[in-house]
Amino acid sequence: MGDTDWTWRYESAAGDLVSLTPADTVDGFPSQADAETWIGEEWARLLEAGVDAVTLLEGDRVVYGPMSLHPAT
Repeated sequence: MGDTDWTWRYESAAGDLVSLTPADTVDGFPSQADAETWIGEEWARLLEAGVDAVTLLEGDRVVYGPMSLHPAT
């Protein structure tokens, strides 16, 4: 696998894919830890951009998700 095999899939509350501009996201991460650190820092901005949930992928394999970006109530 290459240097950017870990990616996030961005989803709406209905489960549809949400397209983001390149400025709103990162193409990929070298490790799961890097991907999770990034989402931990950027989740609120993604939520404002219309993303309700994310799914972590390693290549084509779903690692986990969808995971809501909304704060627990």
